[in-house]
Amino acid sequence: MTTSIQFGTDGWRGIIADDFTFANVCRVTRAIAHYLSTTYSHDRPVLVAYDTRFFADQFAQTAAQVLVEAGWQVKMADRDCPTPAIAYHAKHLNSAGALMFTASHNPASYCGIKYIPDYAGPATNEITNAITAAIAHMSAIAPTEQNSPLITYFDPRPDYLRSLYQFLDVDRIRQVHLSVKYDALYSTSRGYLDMALQHCGCTVEVLHDYRDVLFGGGMPDPKGDRLTELIAAVRRDGAAVGLATDGDSDRYGIVDEQGNCLPPNTVMLLLARHLIKHKGKTGAIVRTVATTRLLDIFAQQHGLELYETPVGFKYIGQKMRETPVLIGGEESGGLSVLGHIPEKDGILANLLVLEAIAYENKPLSQLVNDLIAEVGGPLLNHRVDLRLSPFQRSKILQTFVESPPTAIAGILVKDVGYKDGIKLYLENGDWILLRLSGTEPLLRVYMETVTLEQQKQITQAMQEMIQAIG
Repeated sequence: MTTSIQFGTDGWRGIIADDFTFANVCRVTRAIAHYLSTTYSHDRPVLVAYDTRFFADQFAQTAAQVLVEAGWQVKMADRDCPTPAIAYHAKHLNSAGALMFTASHNPASYCGIKYIPDYAGPATNEITNAITAAIAHMSAIAPTEQNSPLITYFDPRPDYLRSLYQFLDVDRIRQVHLSVKYDALYSTSRGYLDMALQHCGCTVEVLHDYRDVLFGGGMPDPKGDRLTELIAAVRRDGAAVGLATDGDSDRYGIVDEQGNCLPPNTVMLLLARHLIKHKGKTGAIVRTVATTRLLDIFAQQHGLELYETPVGFKYIGQKMRETPVLIGGEESGGLSVLGHIPEKDGILANLLVLEAIAYENKPLSQLVNDLIAEVGGPLLNHRVDLRLSPFQRSKILQTFVESPPTAIAGILVKDVGYKDGIKLYLENGDWILLRLSGTEPLLRVYMETVTLEQQKQITQAMQEMIQAIG
């Protein structure tokens, strides 16, 4: 039923042919069109784009037809498109916003739709609540008009890439002639990131640069277990760096010259340092509750404001629209920076890592070592995803919220935060976060520890507590 359609941390996602159907796409699109009619004039186009998933292009076409029936003109991407590229155009084409059909890093069985307002960042809760409230009143009937002249097509790539080149010191990158391995992971970044790398004078080998709706049998998530071929290619040829993106290119994956996958927390620190040291930038640092406290230390060292938000880039994007933000990001691999759109951008993040290497003219692993020497650490981050029934997830989280433990693995809990789920701050500096995923039916347990032994002990203690509640 329509009551099950909810917008989470990044739009509405569902399983294709189960709840993500053409009928529900019609309902949701009509609800978005209703919201648009309360906010924008009909002389502003609505943009529509999609990723490489099964039927994503067909869902997008249906949405475009629904929008036309509702009186809107539509500009549709001429091929699968990165989320940051369509977000950029949502702002710069004087649009009424964009509909992006994607489930980001989720498994191939999922699709999703998110609405990106004309400020080029994720829709706020106020907007998505208005859309969700209207869904139940909307028809599921398919649109009748198939080939409307009000649907036109455009190529988002040239202007988006041009905006990135203006942001980067392209000449500096060209001077060092970097050898780069790039794993597109069958995603929308193919034809974007590889083109940008070539423009920056890099020697590039590209992996998986074609559409595969099954993403090679895995998730389009640029993490270590999905980047084995990229790691092997970097090590085989002695490349300077390996780069990757997720399915809709708003998340990044970085492999150093030794074949080590850099945690997103490390990349955020590395780029914050680069932006200050080499580009003369300043501003606040914004991180989610699940992101490393080393950013707090870095901010204090450099006299910067630090803001903590709930998980979800919509909260970071909102802060970016309110105050100058040097860098804002999440431990899950999404970030944006001062002067760019308030939406996470995996393509720009990858290119900024190249720029940092070019400025220092050192191996990426050495840049990380320099960073650790300055900030401290490294701290170890770990996440456990528990696939439980809705009742179990709610019961476990509610129990922790109502009766927080006083100690974990023998370490006293000195403070408790409730910004998103429950966050337990331990007296030794470690922390644990329990929250419900906004994109998947999971209870997530995050933690940051000083040692691997502490991580193992805390993981075991948390699992025992959760099983006891059960």
